[in-house]
Amino acid sequence: MTTAAQIRLQAYTETVDQTPGLIGGNSSLQATAANVLADSLLHDAHQLAEQFRRFAAATLLAAVGAAVSAAAVAFLFRVEGEVARRTMGSPLGDVAPMADRTYHKNFGNPVRLLMVGDSIAAGLGASQPKYTLGARLAKGLARQSGRAVRLRTIAVVGSETSMLAGQLDTLGRGYHPDLAVIVVGGNDIIHRVGTAESVAHLKDTVHRLRAMGAEVIVGTCPDLGTLPAIPQPLRSFGGRASRRLAAAQAKGVLAAGGHPVLLGHLVRPLFLARPQEMFAEDRFHPSSLGYRRSAKALLPALLEALGAPDESDDPTSTVGPSASSTPVSPAAD
Repeated sequence: MTTAAQIRLQAYTETVDQTPGLIGGNSSLQATAANVLADSLLHDAHQLAEQFRRFAAATLLAAVGAAVSAAAVAFLFRVEGEVARRTMGSPLGDVAPMADRTYHKNFGNPVRLLMVGDSIAAGLGASQPKYTLGARLAKGLARQSGRAVRLRTIAVVGSETSMLAGQLDTLGRGYHPDLAVIVVGGNDIIHRVGTAESVAHLKDTVHRLRAMGAEVIVGTCPDLGTLPAIPQPLRSFGGRASRRLAAAQAKGVLAAGGHPVLLGHLVRPLFLARPQEMFAEDRFHPSSLGYRRSAKALLPALLEALGAPDESDDPTSTVGPSASSTPVSPAAD
């Protein structure tokens, strides 16, 4: 048995074993699942996912009662989530390029820029440190403000919003950022963290940073509906869930005194139109070019918060008050 086949088989057997009420007590469904699992040894991940989609769809049709149907839907999402996690792997590793330094030091009067959040804030997927989100923001901010920018990154790959407090705890008492950029939310969706809980943690983080003297810019949850690594129908489900979270984050950030930027909404057309260019090799994180476009979407909010003029001539980078802070419909596709 190949390693890939072993991974797929383990993912599905664990999923089936841990889904009581739908598979565990139904011998017919157990047999069907066993047949599909056996076939997994001869098929790649995409074919296997399609088999399970058909199996789950048939289960839905055969199910009697709303409770069983809901369990079938939950089973389908759980199966496909395992497919995405196990078969995608981690070709990028879990450590982003280190880009922390002072940019355009000769400009003087440095702005202290802090990056907080998950793998996107950390820059995982960029081919070089200078192409990470933090580095691109630092360079753009320095050029347009005429001030040096001292970048510090405490974002950690894989972080959920509840982990931001721990990131801030790593800062010394004497550190006071001028600007803090938070990008977070994707892992909350993947790990099914409740929206209210997620937003509460985000507001607490914004409050702490504001108390430190920082203007806080939050790039809201990325749109998981653009990710080619996630199979359907999980991708559509994740897209709707991430857009709902983004809208809730925007409201919470405003209430906490921060500056929300609907990042997923602003870059979604480009990521959908040019996925081969915008995503890194894992088809999950932005590429160097993807970070360039994301930085262009965020930079106007940083300049506004700093009181510097936005001299960009790129129409895709313009983020006025209404575009950055007004949530879009969470149900929009």
